[in-house]
Amino acid sequence: MRGKILSMSPEHQIAIDLVIPVFNEAGVVEQTYADICKIIDPLPYEFTIYYVDDGSEDSSVKSLAAMAEKDRRIVVLELARNFGHQAALTAGLDASCGDFVISMDADGQHPPEMIPQMIELHKQGYDIVQAQRIDEGQGPFFKSITSSGFYALINRISGTRILPGAADFRGMSRQAVEGLKSMPEYHRFLRGMISWMGYRSVILPYHETSRIAGKSKYSPGKMFRLAMDAIFSFSLMPLYIGLSAGGLFFCLAALEMIYVLSFWVTGRTSNLAPGWSSLMFVILIVSGIIMILLGFIGVYVGYIFQEVKRRPVYLLKKGKE
Repeated sequence: MRGKILSMSPEHQIAIDLVIPVFNEAGVVEQTYADICKIIDPLPYEFTIYYVDDGSEDSSVKSLAAMAEKDRRIVVLELARNFGHQAALTAGLDASCGDFVISMDADGQHPPEMIPQMIELHKQGYDIVQAQRIDEGQGPFFKSITSSGFYALINRISGTRILPGAADFRGMSRQAVEGLKSMPEYHRFLRGMISWMGYRSVILPYHETSRIAGKSKYSPGKMFRLAMDAIFSFSLMPLYIGLSAGGLFFCLAALEMIYVLSFWVTGRTSNLAPGWSSLMFVILIVSGIIMILLGFIGVYVGYIFQEVKRRPVYLLKKGKE
């Protein structure tokens, strides 16, 4: 029976689920599946592999269907369109019912050799086994710099600690998965949400391997949107920045008022210059601060608007076992 308490199940009955999002990985997913099977086949657990096709435009769906025909452990979930990596992960986690759920990518950069170690750490009582890349500096320079800057920023402005190099290669207990499923927010930054839950966790370092083929599906635009979801979902700092800037200019205005009054008190009003340029400068700066603050408020209002519509994070086109 799936989903029962780990401590009450014999070892050979422990249910382990793998959740693997797929987007345009035809020719790659077959190789990663073979690599996974080499690791999990000798293990004394009950495995189910959830492949979530995130609106692929190549033959990934056909490849997954062919694999499912040969292996009854495979469950293929097909999303109605490309909802994004975080939504695809959410779909797989929602469908899973195992005692321990491991999420990983289909491109071969998450080594399946880590799966037995994750299971052993879970058996020691950890609810979250988070894999962390330890070779961050070996990637593209631009990605390394932006990634380091993002984690430094989000950890400074939010109350949730997010580990650098810890992406979506992790294992979670049934309790942690159910906790995550109770958070139905539309803009999802899973690594932040999982860290926020606070369940007992452990870090498992690993060296990221090269992609088997193709290129990363995370374009700079997608990475930017993910970063914005993280910042606006886990921090109110942008609003405080606008508020602080407004307070600063209020103080400057008070100093300017005192300066002008000093001329009136000492009878030197004739020395006052018209001050058109300085006045325009102050007006432009203050107007800019106001527009930035209104922009921040607008983003938060937009997020609220999308949340209150209660649209689903994803829609399934087809799910077959």
